[in-house]
Amino acid sequence: MAFKRTRKLALTEGLIAGMLFGTASIFVRFLGEVDTFSIAFWRLVIASTMLAIILVVLKKPFMFSTMLRNFKDLIVLSVFLGLHFILFVSAVKDTTILNATVFVNTTPIFSMFISSFIFKIKPSRLAVLGLITSFIGALIIAYAESSPNGFSPSMRGDIEAVLAALVEAFYLNFGRKMRSKMPLLSTILPICLLAAVFVGLISIPMGHTLTVPLEFEFLAPLICLGLLPTAMAHTLYFSSLSNLKSFETATMALLEPIGATILGMIIFQEIPKSLFVFGASLILLGIVFVAAQEQ
Repeated sequence: MAFKRTRKLALTEGLIAGMLFGTASIFVRFLGEVDTFSIAFWRLVIASTMLAIILVVLKKPFMFSTMLRNFKDLIVLSVFLGLHFILFVSAVKDTTILNATVFVNTTPIFSMFISSFIFKIKPSRLAVLGLITSFIGALIIAYAESSPNGFSPSMRGDIEAVLAALVEAFYLNFGRKMRSKMPLLSTILPICLLAAVFVGLISIPMGHTLTVPLEFEFLAPLICLGLLPTAMAHTLYFSSLSNLKSFETATMALLEPIGATILGMIIFQEIPKSLFVFGASLILLGIVFVAAQEQ
């Protein structure tokens, strides 16, 4: 009997992915001395290794012939994913963790416009209301945690985060079509592998030499970065596209700044201001609006 996917399952996958994404900026902070391209490259290699092991353990076929038929689309998706990781890691290094996670989650806005104008997928009024409500909540969180001297200590990092969001929006919209063509793991594995190759190649003209951080204080968070917010979260994120529109999936990821802030409290004793609770409540309310929308 074939396993039947449902909207409820897709929403659950998106919500779990959103919370796991909150760990990414925390792990990147621990990798402060490792360069951006090396972090992006190795997190993809580690994720690919994990996904390959899962395929073998579960005895799932790789669907090599199907991959070859869709190779051009996989390359496009891998370029988008590689660029997203490079820009996001760079953003975390160039601005605050909170600003990076908030601005990278402008993805739903970009995704909604791309869906509407390129793919002709119109959002419902309830979905738009939920998206706007969640985004306002994210901005409130950013405002609550901003420094007294300004919204952001680094405009460059904020711009990189917004560009990472734009690239991710294209990744989700093009990925939604691919999600129906190939099995999940047989899609994500080559995307991650090709994205790692892309990051390695683009690092050469950018003047970066990929390094292997073998010290435990760098290796441990790098492995966690490759496993949790990359292999696990991005697989669930991509999987949710089976029953969600791209901007709905992106809205689930708005849990990222909440997750990052909670982890910041636990690990770095960074206690958020009371306004954070209001912003987080708006994010959750907006997600409820999106989740309530019928497919």
